[in-house]
Amino acid sequence: MSIQHALLTSLLEKPSSGYELANRFDHSIGYFWQATHQQIYRELGRMTAAGWLLAEHDPEETGRRKKTYHVLDAGRQELARWTAEAGGTGSSDQALLIKLRAEAVMGPLGAGRELRRLVERHQQQLQMYRDIEQRDFSSPTMGHAQKLQHAVLRMGIKTEENWLAWAEETLPLVE
Repeated sequence: MSIQHALLTSLLEKPSSGYELANRFDHSIGYFWQATHQQIYRELGRMTAAGWLLAEHDPEETGRRKKTYHVLDAGRQELARWTAEAGGTGSSDQALLIKLRAEAVMGPLGAGRELRRLVERHQQQLQMYRDIEQRDFSSPTMGHAQKLQHAVLRMGIKTEENWLAWAEETLPLVE
Protein backbone atom coordinates (compact mmCIF):
# COMPACT_ATOMS: atom_id res chain seq x y z
CA MET A 1 0.00 0.00 0.00
CA SER A 2 1.18 3.47 -0.77
CA ILE A 3 1.45 5.92 2.09
CA GLN A 4 0.45 8.55 -0.45
CA HIS A 5 -3.03 7.04 -0.77
CA ALA A 6 -3.44 6.91 3.00
CA LEU A 7 -2.42 10.58 3.20
CA LEU A 8 -4.77 11.57 0.38
CA THR A 9 -7.61 9.85 2.23
CA SER A 10 -6.77 11.63 5.49
CA LEU A 11 -6.54 15.00 3.76
CA LEU A 12 -9.88 14.47 2.03
CA GLU A 13 -11.38 13.77 5.43
CA LYS A 14 -9.90 17.04 6.72
CA PRO A 15 -7.37 19.42 5.12
CA SER A 16 -4.50 19.77 7.58
CA SER A 17 -1.00 21.02 8.18
CA GLY A 18 1.75 18.43 8.08
CA TYR A 19 1.94 18.46 11.88
CA GLU A 20 -1.82 18.06 12.28
CA LEU A 21 -1.89 15.33 9.66
CA ALA A 22 0.94 13.39 11.31
CA ASN A 23 -0.86 13.53 14.67
CA ARG A 24 -4.21 12.52 13.16
CA PHE A 25 -2.48 9.77 11.20
CA ASP A 26 -0.95 8.40 14.42
CA HIS A 27 -4.43 8.16 15.98
CA SER A 28 -6.42 6.72 13.07
CA ILE A 29 -4.86 5.18 9.98
CA GLY A 30 -1.63 4.77 11.93
CA TYR A 31 -3.20 1.97 13.94
CA PHE A 32 -2.88 -0.30 10.91
CA TRP A 33 -0.40 1.54 8.67
CA GLN A 34 2.76 2.94 10.22
CA ALA A 35 4.57 6.03 8.95
CA THR A 36 7.05 8.33 10.65
CA HIS A 37 6.49 12.07 10.70
CA GLN A 38 9.54 12.42 8.47
CA GLN A 39 7.99 10.04 5.89
CA ILE A 40 4.72 11.98 6.00
CA TYR A 41 6.45 15.32 5.38
CA ARG A 42 8.54 13.84 2.57
CA GLU A 43 5.45 12.40 0.88
CA LEU A 44 3.53 15.67 1.25
CA GLY A 45 6.33 17.37 -0.68
CA ARG A 46 6.25 14.74 -3.42
CA MET A 47 2.48 14.86 -3.69
CA THR A 48 2.51 18.65 -3.91
CA ALA A 49 5.17 18.47 -6.64
CA ALA A 50 3.05 15.88 -8.49
CA GLY A 51 0.07 18.24 -8.49
CA TRP A 52 -2.02 16.11 -6.15
CA LEU A 53 -1.99 18.64 -3.28
CA LEU A 54 -2.11 22.36 -2.79
CA ALA A 55 -0.11 23.72 0.14
CA GLU A 56 -1.60 27.00 1.37
CA HIS A 57 0.33 29.21 3.77
CA ASP A 58 -1.65 30.49 6.74
CA PRO A 59 -1.49 34.31 6.65
CA GLU A 60 -2.17 34.44 10.41
CA GLU A 61 0.95 32.50 11.29
CA THR A 62 4.03 34.46 12.30
CA GLY A 63 7.52 33.03 12.29
CA ARG A 64 7.53 29.58 10.77
CA ARG A 65 4.83 29.57 8.12
CA LYS A 66 2.24 26.88 8.58
CA LYS A 67 1.03 25.13 5.41
CA THR A 68 -2.40 23.57 5.13
CA TYR A 69 -2.64 20.81 2.53
CA HIS A 70 -5.72 20.39 0.33
CA VAL A 71 -6.33 17.58 -2.17
CA LEU A 72 -6.57 18.75 -5.78
CA ASP A 73 -8.59 17.08 -8.53
CA ALA A 74 -5.51 15.17 -9.72
CA GLY A 75 -5.12 13.75 -6.20
CA ARG A 76 -8.77 12.70 -6.12
CA GLN A 77 -8.36 11.02 -9.50
CA GLU A 78 -5.26 9.16 -8.31
CA LEU A 79 -7.02 7.98 -5.15
CA ALA A 80 -10.06 6.84 -7.16
CA ARG A 81 -7.80 4.96 -9.59
CA TRP A 82 -5.89 3.23 -6.81
CA THR A 83 -9.03 2.35 -4.87
CA ALA A 84 -10.61 0.68 -7.91
CA GLU A 85 -7.57 -1.47 -8.78
CA ALA A 86 -6.98 -4.94 -7.41
CA GLY A 87 -4.31 -5.12 -4.77
CA GLY A 88 -1.35 -7.42 -4.66
CA THR A 89 -0.75 -10.18 -2.17
CA GLY A 90 1.41 -8.39 0.41
CA SER A 91 -0.47 -5.85 2.48
CA SER A 92 -3.80 -6.12 0.67
CA ASP A 93 -5.77 -6.33 3.92
CA GLN A 94 -4.31 -3.05 5.18
CA ALA A 95 -4.73 -1.44 1.77
CA LEU A 96 -8.38 -2.50 1.82
CA LEU A 97 -8.94 -0.55 5.02
CA ILE A 98 -7.58 2.60 3.35
CA LYS A 99 -9.73 1.90 0.28
CA LEU A 100 -12.82 1.62 2.46
CA ARG A 101 -12.01 4.94 4.14
CA ALA A 102 -11.42 6.52 0.74
CA GLU A 103 -14.80 5.23 -0.41
CA ALA A 104 -16.40 6.62 2.75
CA VAL A 105 -15.16 10.11 1.92
CA MET A 106 -15.44 10.06 -1.90
CA GLY A 107 -18.38 7.75 -2.56
CA PRO A 108 -18.44 4.42 -4.40
CA LEU A 109 -15.07 3.70 -5.99
CA GLY A 110 -15.05 -0.09 -6.38
CA ALA A 111 -13.73 -1.17 -2.98
CA GLY A 112 -16.43 -3.84 -2.94
CA ARG A 113 -14.66 -5.69 -5.76
CA GLU A 114 -11.45 -5.72 -3.75
CA LEU A 115 -13.28 -6.91 -0.65
CA ARG A 116 -14.87 -9.77 -2.59
CA ARG A 117 -11.47 -10.70 -4.06
CA LEU A 118 -9.95 -10.81 -0.60
CA VAL A 119 -12.87 -12.85 0.75
CA GLU A 120 -12.03 -15.50 -1.82
CA ARG A 121 -8.36 -15.42 -0.85
CA HIS A 122 -9.17 -15.73 2.87
CA GLN A 123 -11.63 -18.57 2.21
CA GLN A 124 -8.89 -20.46 0.37
CA GLN A 125 -6.43 -19.82 3.21
CA LEU A 126 -8.98 -21.02 5.77
CA GLN A 127 -9.66 -24.17 3.78
CA MET A 128 -5.94 -24.89 3.52
CA TYR A 129 -5.57 -24.52 7.30
CA ARG A 130 -8.55 -26.81 7.91
CA ASP A 131 -7.12 -29.40 5.52
CA ILE A 132 -3.81 -29.30 7.40
CA GLU A 133 -5.66 -29.64 10.70
CA GLN A 134 -7.57 -32.67 9.44
CA ARG A 135 -4.45 -34.27 7.99
CA ASP A 136 -1.94 -33.57 10.75
CA PHE A 137 -3.89 -33.06 13.98
CA SER A 138 -6.81 -35.47 13.99
CA SER A 139 -5.20 -38.03 16.28
CA PRO A 140 -6.69 -38.09 19.79
CA THR A 141 -3.23 -38.85 21.22
CA MET A 142 -1.00 -35.93 20.36
CA GLY A 143 2.25 -35.23 22.17
CA HIS A 144 3.07 -31.90 23.77
CA ALA A 145 4.99 -30.57 20.74
CA GLN A 146 2.17 -31.53 18.38
CA LYS A 147 -0.40 -29.84 20.66
CA LEU A 148 1.61 -26.62 20.52
CA GLN A 149 1.88 -26.85 16.73
CA HIS A 150 -1.88 -27.37 16.60
CA ALA A 151 -2.39 -24.31 18.82
CA VAL A 152 -0.44 -22.22 16.31
CA LEU A 153 -2.54 -23.56 13.44
CA ARG A 154 -5.74 -22.90 15.42
CA MET A 155 -4.69 -19.26 15.73
CA GLY A 156 -4.45 -19.07 11.95
CA ILE A 157 -7.87 -20.69 11.60
CA LYS A 158 -9.45 -18.30 14.11
CA THR A 159 -7.81 -15.29 12.41
CA GLU A 160 -9.24 -16.30 9.03
CA GLU A 161 -12.68 -17.01 10.52
CA ASN A 162 -12.72 -13.60 12.22
CA TRP A 163 -11.60 -11.82 9.05
CA LEU A 164 -14.33 -13.54 7.04
CA ALA A 165 -16.97 -12.69 9.67
CA TRP A 166 -15.91 -9.02 9.47
CA ALA A 167 -16.03 -9.14 5.67
CA GLU A 168 -19.54 -10.61 5.74
CA GLU A 169 -20.67 -7.65 7.89
CA THR A 170 -18.87 -5.15 5.66
CA LEU A 171 -19.88 -6.40 2.20
CA PRO A 172 -23.41 -4.95 2.33
CA LEU A 173 -21.90 -1.52 2.97
CA VAL A 174 -19.96 -1.53 -0.32
CA GLU A 175 -22.41 -3.23 -2.67
